[in-house]
Amino acid sequence: MRLRPLLATVTAALAAATCLTAAAPANARPTNACSPRVSIESFSDALDKTTYEGTFVGNLSALAVDRDGRIAAVSDRSALFTLDRKTLRPASAVPLADEGGAALDSEGLAVDRDGTRLITSETEPSIRRYARDGRILDRLPVPDALKVAPAGRATANQTFEGLTFLPGRRTLLAGMEGSLAGDTTGIVRFQTWERQRGHFALDAQYGYRTDAGLNVSETTATPDGRLLVLERGFTAGVGNTIRLYLADQGRATDTSGIDSLTGQSGVRLVRKTLLADLVNCPSLGAQAKQPQPNPLLDNIEGLAVTGGGHGRLNLLLVSDDNQNPVQITRFYSLRVRL
Repeated sequence: MRLRPLLATVTAALAAATCLTAAAPANARPTNACSPRVSIESFSDALDKTTYEGTFVGNLSALAVDRDGRIAAVSDRSALFTLDRKTLRPASAVPLADEGGAALDSEGLAVDRDGTRLITSETEPSIRRYARDGRILDRLPVPDALKVAPAGRATANQTFEGLTFLPGRRTLLAGMEGSLAGDTTGIVRFQTWERQRGHFALDAQYGYRTDAGLNVSETTATPDGRLLVLERGFTAGVGNTIRLYLADQGRATDTSGIDSLTGQSGVRLVRKTLLADLVNCPSLGAQAKQPQPNPLLDNIEGLAVTGGGHGRLNLLLVSDDNQNPVQITRFYSLRVRL
């Protein structure tokens, strides 16, 4: 008499468990998710270790969307590429140089409303305006403190790593990669310029705190005027750390008149919110040429907003292979919910 009720109970329990299992995928994280707000759509190694008309296609440090929708990409070995938006194949390669014909260490790129290119070089550092054919049109002023020592307080190879126009293209913002001497390690400066009668004049400056051991590798404006900030680090034998943050400088203190940033009371730094640690992205079958915590990762330095709407953005990222056989020129397509 007790066997039948027991079987009925077990059958009911199994049915309930089956219903829960069937319902779980509807609430589970999508298989391409890096976090609740970021997903990876695809990656491409198509340009890795390739050349275009005799120019090595690599060392890519920055991306920007051109006026015709194609992708502008700058190499830190003095080359500016135009890439097809869908295939990423190069359509042109233009050599870059300073006023004396010397090579640049180009790390940041922004395209102005007239198609001119604003490009940073970490060497001094500098920001120059170039025509599409590589001719220098202008050079922006740089605060003395942001210049490489002994002229200023910056460390060589730790200067303007990111460059972006805020919405409307009246304000230009450059992100320093590392801290100035006298500032607390991990607090970096974001410098802005305001367009005035066809030229750019120095404007407000802000402090931004990176995660321990990481530096800023890119700053890109969102359509609502906030910033997407890539923080990057590398540990030999372990690999890269790449984190994507949403930053809001709207209430940050203007630090242009503050000699030392130590996190002191009364100085509001740029607020940031983690969107994703890219180590948590699915690898999508990617392979690494050196140890990585996720084989998808490499030395990611470039980021451009390629579209979107209603609080969602399409992003294109690129890694700088440093022309190194164990690194990869890799493009990543991400979707972000702000």
